[in-house]
Amino acid sequence: MKRLLNTAMVYFLLAAAAGVFYREFTKWNDYAGVTALGKLHTHLFTLGMLLFLILAMFARQDPALAETKGFRGFFVLYNIALPFLVCTLLARGILEVLRVELSTSMDAMVSGIAGLSHILITIALLLLFLVLRKSLTREQVA
Repeated sequence: MKRLLNTAMVYFLLAAAAGVFYREFTKWNDYAGVTALGKLHTHLFTLGMLLFLILAMFARQDPALAETKGFRGFFVLYNIALPFLVCTLLARGILEVLRVELSTSMDAMVSGIAGLSHILITIALLLLFLVLRKSLTREQVA
């Protein structure tokens, strides 16, 4: 459970920093439009901090949950995929604020990396649902 709370705290700090960066970076560059940087803050709060706080509550009810092989797989994959997603949002947002025109191939590359990170997050969440369902089934049998 401590690992889950620590992970939630890291994502909280990153989300707070992303919010400050978004506000200050757009202000310094006199940018008033919508940018991917605005989504960075909320992605880190919900997909990072909030998810791991909820999982900590599940782990408190079933301490063995966080020690299962499936949960460890989810944890590793998710914490690889989410930073990839965050990096693509950060890159896309900075390029938007700086008004950098990307070539079609560069734009596709950034979108492709974001797409891969979404696929990895989907796989990790699917793995989490399977682990939670197995845990629930184990509790019902006992």
